[in-house]
Amino acid sequence: MAATTDNSGASNAYYVTTPIYYVNDRPHLGHAYTTVAGDVLTRWHRQRGEKVWYLTGTDEHGQKIMRTAAANGVTPQEWCDKLVEEAWKPLWQHLGIANDDFIRTTEARHTARVQEFVQDLYDKGEIYQGGYEGPYCIGCEEYKSPGDLLDGQGEFAGQKLCPIHKTPVEMLKEENYFFKLSEYGPRLLEYYAANPGFIQPESARNEVLRFVEQGLEDLSISRSTFDWGIQIPWDPKHVIYVWIDALLNYATAVGYGADPAKFDSTFPADVHLVGKDILRFHAVIWPAMLMANGLPLPRKVAANGWLMVGGEKMSKSNLTGISPQQLTDHFGVDAYRYYFLRAIPFGTDGSFSWEDFSARYTSELANDFGNLASRVAAMVNKYFDGTLPAATASGPAEQALADGLAKAFAEADDRIGEQLDFAGGLAAIFEFVKQVNGYITEQEPWKVAKDDSADGQAKLATILYAAAESLRGIAVLLNPVMPRVSGLLWDSLGAEPVLGALADQKIGEAAAWGLLPAGVTVVKGEILFPRLEEKKDA
Repeated sequence: MAATTDNSGASNAYYVTTPIYYVNDRPHLGHAYTTVAGDVLTRWHRQRGEKVWYLTGTDEHGQKIMRTAAANGVTPQEWCDKLVEEAWKPLWQHLGIANDDFIRTTEARHTARVQEFVQDLYDKGEIYQGGYEGPYCIGCEEYKSPGDLLDGQGEFAGQKLCPIHKTPVEMLKEENYFFKLSEYGPRLLEYYAANPGFIQPESARNEVLRFVEQGLEDLSISRSTFDWGIQIPWDPKHVIYVWIDALLNYATAVGYGADPAKFDSTFPADVHLVGKDILRFHAVIWPAMLMANGLPLPRKVAANGWLMVGGEKMSKSNLTGISPQQLTDHFGVDAYRYYFLRAIPFGTDGSFSWEDFSARYTSELANDFGNLASRVAAMVNKYFDGTLPAATASGPAEQALADGLAKAFAEADDRIGEQLDFAGGLAAIFEFVKQVNGYITEQEPWKVAKDDSADGQAKLATILYAAAESLRGIAVLLNPVMPRVSGLLWDSLGAEPVLGALADQKIGEAAAWGLLPAGVTVVKGEILFPRLEEKKDA
């Protein structure tokens, strides 16, 4: 979906969010997977020429944070400050995440607006006081349905376990305030029917439909057994349920209640990227809250699957722990960004293995892509002293390349920009990379170079121009995914002085053939994907 236009004619931002992440520990591969996906999506839309807003951040309230801080001998705020500044923000910078904002739920710009939102619901009669008792998972910060619980084994024998964290739930009983969620089931089902693409993938949509069709219960939206949270404005003995607090970041970060112009030109989100374990919060509770307050609903909630390592879901609690930095130290940041989106179709569970990463790095990145860029630059330097020659003998083989480039742009734009099918979009791009390699193999420029005739030299010039022009298109296509490497290729082709910055190349225009002018200086820069050194611990 492209950026929309409101009734005044002003362009609205293409607004993408990640979940805001709990800061009870350092980020892991699963957090990075979702955040890189959002970064690639927003970079892609920026290269469409659209106005974009990309939001990420941290969720810093709730009992889980309070207990973690206490276990570490600090206050909750001190714990959050330390983790955000020493772990979360540095990792996003390291991975090249180009987010426009980073929201923290302990910031005043958030807490004051959350109180206003909840007060509005209370004033409208959408919230009432009542009591509740039930099994509660501290890890999920959520009451659980008894039917969802697992029977404990071994050390947890005789106890009921959270199906996600595999840890015992606690029985909680307290007086709370409740949101009339049960009244919104029919309206939600109507919205799902009218907007079939609202929840993706299809399996996630079906899960939500079944859940809502069974009937919704009113939602406890306050807690009175601890105080690390945003106070209920009319009853300070209660703090707002952390999920109500957290979901509202998508509104408070773009000016809800504080900056009407910014809010109107950004909200609602075009895409909420979420893990499938928090899908119901985003596809049921969040839209119901917005309906209750008369606000527009997000256009899409896209649930990615779980990242599996050794058959176990990657999480902090089960400590299958490979840190993102361990992988970037070995493979590089750009290869890291590429691998997870190429190897694991977004929306499905996927397994990570060091061996698969190594194999794809060597085959797809180093051999197919990196070697292509190196060979073309070397031949332009060897045969034409580094000056890109003009193509004066183009024929069917070159037209096939031009058609292949246009096809790669069209398919990648649809798959990445619209369908969030990052794996499919990258497959389309690398299909073109293979086509260019095949073209060079078939044309054999090293043999043509031995023909000193005018026709022979014209043919050689045409082959190398077509290969370089193909690389120009590949650099644009891969820039949202691998910005550093694509920038190196752009520099190698001598493109910036004549075509401008790589980030300014528009997806809709860069598919045209013949944009790289003859006469540019092509240099053989650094190797895009160096040979992997043997890892002792691999």
